[in-house]
Amino acid sequence: MNALPAFRAPRWAPLAALLTTGVLLTACGSGDDPGSGSNRPKSGGTLTFAVGSDVGCVDPQQVGSNESIYSVRQTVDSLTDQDPSTGKIVPWLARSWDINADATEFTFHLRSGVTFSDGSQLTAQVVKDNFDAVPKLGALGVLAQGYLSGVKSTTAVDPLTVKVTFKEPNAQFLQATSTHSLGIESSPSVKKTPQQKCSDGVIGSGPFVLRQYVQNQSITLAKRTGYDWGSSLWSKKGEAYLDKLVFKVIPEAGVRAGSLQSGQVDAISSVGKANEAALGGGQVTLLRRANPGVAFGLGVNNSRPLLKDVKVRQAILAAIDRKQIADTVFPTGTQPATSVLAHTTPDYTDLSSDLAFDAAKAKSLLEAAGWKAGSDGIRAKDGKRLSLTISWFPNAATNQPALELVQQQLKAVGIDVVLKQRQVSQFATTLQGGDFDLVWSNVTRSDPDILRTSFSSRLANFYRLPATSLDTALSGQAATTDTAKREQLVDEVQKLIVQNAYNVPVVELQTQLAVSKKVHSLDFDSGSRIQLHDTWIG
Repeated sequence: MNALPAFRAPRWAPLAALLTTGVLLTACGSGDDPGSGSNRPKSGGTLTFAVGSDVGCVDPQQVGSNESIYSVRQTVDSLTDQDPSTGKIVPWLARSWDINADATEFTFHLRSGVTFSDGSQLTAQVVKDNFDAVPKLGALGVLAQGYLSGVKSTTAVDPLTVKVTFKEPNAQFLQATSTHSLGIESSPSVKKTPQQKCSDGVIGSGPFVLRQYVQNQSITLAKRTGYDWGSSLWSKKGEAYLDKLVFKVIPEAGVRAGSLQSGQVDAISSVGKANEAALGGGQVTLLRRANPGVAFGLGVNNSRPLLKDVKVRQAILAAIDRKQIADTVFPTGTQPATSVLAHTTPDYTDLSSDLAFDAAKAKSLLEAAGWKAGSDGIRAKDGKRLSLTISWFPNAATNQPALELVQQQLKAVGIDVVLKQRQVSQFATTLQGGDFDLVWSNVTRSDPDILRTSFSSRLANFYRLPATSLDTALSGQAATTDTAKREQLVDEVQKLIVQNAYNVPVVELQTQLAVSKKVHSLDFDSGSRIQLHDTWIG
């Protein structure tokens, strides 16, 4: 592999240690000895996986919810993959790549013989068709669009060589090619409208093929016959072990847990804290991994009149007791946010002192901003109550109880909070339309450039940030190939976001799955999602 990664390797060095501490596995199936007795991998069978929600879309390039990514990720391959233990970028559909000195040109050399499930060939032109179409994906394609922002051209140099050229240095792009958001789809799929891709699915080259999608009920996948171009990280060559994957949508955490215990399903997502004791031990394995990327918290609409005032935003930041929320609501091992980034993200900076719970400070900031407590304890100014609405989506059982605690904590300093539940499928349109004060959200990605995607006023700017020096730092970290310089700029970005309270981090999202012990080698990828090519039942 010829990948110019002088700027990559050192930056990932600290990630290995972080990931080691961030991954908490209990009797992980991937540790089974494949060479003896019943632990010998075998082909066949159906894995039934219960998830908590359905985002209403089965196009990997448009899906941003973990609960839906679990399934659709299995239908597409990416140009590269990322080792979850080291952060190293490794071959997948691209057997090698070249990057020029200033990281403006990325040339990928594709594997030969790769086909999509409709029989068509993977070529450089197909990759070009995919990347050219990403800007037209609309509201649901924000992750993919962010990864390709600033692209100048994508060129098919020859049938198996594709070159992506950016207007400015773009150090984050190689890692972006390992994500599901830039998973490669067939050219006919690319030509569909975003809405058609969401409802009907796409043709991918992945180890599984979409067979049926019933919105809010189930997604059924079948093994791709003849598959032979898996990621270099996978232990099995050729086709997947499993014949079929069924993802059932079961919103209630307790019902999911009961379904696993009774044998109706083989694995469940979003294990509720209340169900941990019952599931731990016996015939069930609990798998945990902290998600890298933007921590779970309150996305702030910085254009709202009440939230334009930095003192109000800083008061919200100080009024939240993150440890209480993590310990009360979330699965065992969940950590309070100590930055806008989770600690498993490269170039993370510990800003726990800036995120310390301090109700007295919150009250003082609100007093200084002219908000006086009324007879009911809620503050008012110029006849207007200090009342804010938090929009949230029922894609995890922890969302409502976490926000009810936030609501109580903010009320204690004089801020009235209304919780507004919306449909999971409305998440992207809510952000795009700007009809919110605060929104409960996170974004997973194993690269700090997720901060630029989320908070640059020059991109989608869902949080309506004004143009400030933050933009300069965000653009700078994406442009530099100097690892020390990038780390310094990412540090500056985190401090600007937290100290100005452009976002209110609360907890680090921890993915916790419960898996039957008859399921083996169900592994987390670098984004704390799952890959099921190596998974088998026996």
